[in-house]
Amino acid sequence: MKKLNCHCGQIEIEVNLTKGLEDLYRCNCSMCKRKGAISTVIDKKDLKVIKGEELLKFYQFNTNVAKHYFCTNCGIYTHNQRRANPNTYGINVGCLNGITEDQLFKFKVRINDGHNHILDKKK
Repeated sequence: MKKLNCHCGQIEIEVNLTKGLEDLYRCNCSMCKRKGAISTVIDKKDLKVIKGEELLKFYQFNTNVAKHYFCTNCGIYTHNQRRANPNTYGINVGCLNGITEDQLFKFKVRINDGHNHILDKKK
């Protein structure tokens, strides 16, 4: 188990990174391109808020499926419930305890095409 925190430390979350940090991405949807976070996907069961749940709020837009969670005190995005699979979360890798800036900016990161979301494609 690893812990992640928002900037002010009022929110603390435990995450189980069963796949490690091998599949990292930045999404290019209208929300994610603005926050610019590096994320990885975990199952919903692998995330537990252990402190500050009352300070977590979420923002939704468009289809109102995805939930983008942030700290109401410092404004930092911690995680999001994903639209492509609501049984998973994307977590903000930059919020993980022990990740240095040097490590964060050397990770291999792919682009997730949320701008052209698979659920928006016409059949």
